[in-house]
Amino acid sequence: MPRLAGLSALVTGGGSGLGRAIVDRYITEGATVTVLERSSAKLDDLVTTHGDRVRAVQGDVTSTSDNALAVSTAVKAFGGLDTFVGNAGLWDFGRELLSMTPPELDHAFDELFAVNVKGYLIGARAAAEAVTARRGSMIFTLSNAALYPRGGGVLYTASKRAAAGLVSQLAYELAPHVRVNGVAPGGMATDLRGPRSMALDDTAITDVLADADSLSRYSALDFTPRAEDYVDSYVLLAARRESRTVTGAVFDISAVGTPRRPDLPV
Repeated sequence: MPRLAGLSALVTGGGSGLGRAIVDRYITEGATVTVLERSSAKLDDLVTTHGDRVRAVQGDVTSTSDNALAVSTAVKAFGGLDTFVGNAGLWDFGRELLSMTPPELDHAFDELFAVNVKGYLIGARAAAEAVTARRGSMIFTLSNAALYPRGGGVLYTASKRAAAGLVSQLAYELAPHVRVNGVAPGGMATDLRGPRSMALDDTAITDVLADADSLSRYSALDFTPRAEDYVDSYVLLAARRESRTVTGAVFDISAVGTPRRPDLPV
């Protein structure tokens, strides 16, 4: 039997990259999924691919009303909400503190934290009642930057470490009815973009990687992960039986915290 049979999930930023991989896998595992996503084209593709197994909500994760609409859509379409996955995010493309002017820092902080931290909080608040009613779970996409340096620049790293704190605090506040956990993937070549205030809203990670396979040099396992390689942890944490004892945890699946053997090529 599929591991998520009968479960209703909501995934933010589920139109591409890791979010799309989560949606695809959840549906394969038997779940129905509601997606909150800004891009209408990406939402259209999801509906074309998955039909009635998915509901598409076009909106902004920084909007209270859009998050509320996504939750009510999931409840109306699928009878409730079992899992909320906060996944939508922005990356700062490794910008260091001293490379930003004070005005750039000011505006970029507001924009990036609005999506990466506030968006998670607003989404969690909107979903809390429905998820509590089903004694379900919340899962937040973190990053190796939540645990180690070099996963991004100063703003991205700070936002992901803040999100790790959110996981810990919400696990405490929402216990015993809701399990709250985080997943910290490593780098991957996706459509993840940056803040408009840094002129990075039209730039994706794939645009700046001359060779996507170059990411393997950051992995102790010497390979370049794809988004699909990271989704098993999301399935595990949504599954009721397998993760019934897990809350307040951050699954580090980045393979960057383990030292690389010195005899391996860089």
